Amino acid sequence: MAFFIYKFIRANGLRKRAEKSLEEAHSALRDSHGALGVAQTRGAEIETEKNALVEFIRKVEQRYKPIMDLDKEAEAVQGSINTLNTDLSALRASYAEKKAIYDRLIKEVAIFDEKLAFAEMGVYEPHFDYTDSEEYKRNVERVRAAQKNMVTDKAAVICPTTWTVDGSTAKGQTMTNRNIRLTLRAFNNECDAAIANTRWNNVNAMERRIGTAFAQINKLNESNQVFITEGYLKLRLEELFLTHEYREKLKAEKEERAELARAQKEELKLVRDMERAEEEEARYQRLLDKAKAEAERAVGPKLEAFNAQIAMLERDLEEAHAKFERAQAMAEKTKSGYVYIISNIGSFGDDVVKIGLTRRLDPADRVRELGDASVPFTFDTHAIIYSDDAPALERALHKEFEAVRINAQNFRKEFFRTRIEEVEAAVTRLAPGAPFFRDVEAQDYRETLARRNATLAALEVASDYRLPEAI
Repeated sequence: MAFFIYKFIRANGLRKRAEKSLEEAHSALRDSHGALGVAQTRGAEIETEKNALVEFIRKVEQRYKPIMDLDKEAEAVQGSINTLNTDLSALRASYAEKKAIYDRLIKEVAIFDEKLAFAEMGVYEPHFDYTDSEEYKRNVERVRAAQKNMVTDKAAVICPTTWTVDGSTAKGQTMTNRNIRLTLRAFNNECDAAIANTRWNNVNAMERRIGTAFAQINKLNESNQVFITEGYLKLRLEELFLTHEYREKLKAEKEERAELARAQKEELKLVRDMERAEEEEARYQRLLDKAKAEAERAVGPKLEAFNAQIAMLERDLEEAHAKFERAQAMAEKTKSGYVYIISNIGSFGDDVVKIGLTRRLDPADRVRELGDASVPFTFDTHAIIYSDDAPALERALHKEFEAVRINAQNFRKEFFRTRIEEVEAAVTRLAPGAPFFRDVEAQDYRETLARRNATLAALEVASDYRLPEAI
């Protein structure tokens, strides 16, 4: 019985262990089913990704299929380059050809267009050296008379060939005379227009215009054998040059008259200054005589007051007398005067000086006059040099800096581009002992700059934006 009980207990234990193992097996099976589901899901995702990658590769291959063959593509690109190079060479050749035509047309148009003529203007060299405008005028009339004589003598336009019309020499001569008159009219019209429109900036272009008209008209008349002669052309060109130089001489004489009038006005002002100085000296003399007469009758404190007044009047009289003597010397010696050297960096920039002459009793008046409303800033004075021969000193200084004269055409514009140190050296050499001030005060200009810089600084502070130090 005990044996059966033992067996029962043992079997029961085995059964429990078996049930436990079965339960663990069921649990493991459930876990395996879960892992299998995850694996199946991941497998589906991988399959989807694979399909997408295959589709992407297919699209890429389809897109770049034309260039998969690199050698073939390189040949195609080289062919395109060769085609473009050929087109470029043809374009350059076409441009060069058209540029040559353009340049030729520009030269021809410039003859008739004053603006273009000014753009390519050359320096005109005078052909004559007459002393005054009247001499130029007489020579213009002489040349015109010579032209009329050539036309009268039938030497202006010639026809060396004897033509016949309908077998008639007379009719042929009539035709030739008609052609000669037409040729003369055409050429003279061109010449008259060129001469009438001649200006300082286009005289060379007008010369070419007459030469071109001469060549073209003669070329058109080759079949008729009608030609304008070289002699007549020379006379028309001579008239052109004479007329141009006559006009320039008139302008120069006008400027000379204006300069003479200015000098006369200045001399008259010197005389008036002398008269005013004389009147001032006489007035102080009368006051002094009166004070001395009253001092003779005065005693005590009044006498002391009169003595002080007399001393002051004597000083004033002495100054007035010196002023009168200077004014008298300036008025009597027209060559004496002051050479002034001034600059204006606010108006003209650095290294620009004006060297001029004035005969005014107070040369500073001239400097102040130059710095009036015609320029934005006043002038700084570097030197005011008195000389008994002021024009000679002025000419010597001008000669020193002739190469750097700013206006090389109008010598009345006495501005020179040079450093102030070089001017000082020239003054030391030509006028030893003359005072020279190198410093440039330019007060108005520098204060203006300071105001602008302050305004800019205020704007920079108010703004958040800053320019980069480098880009």
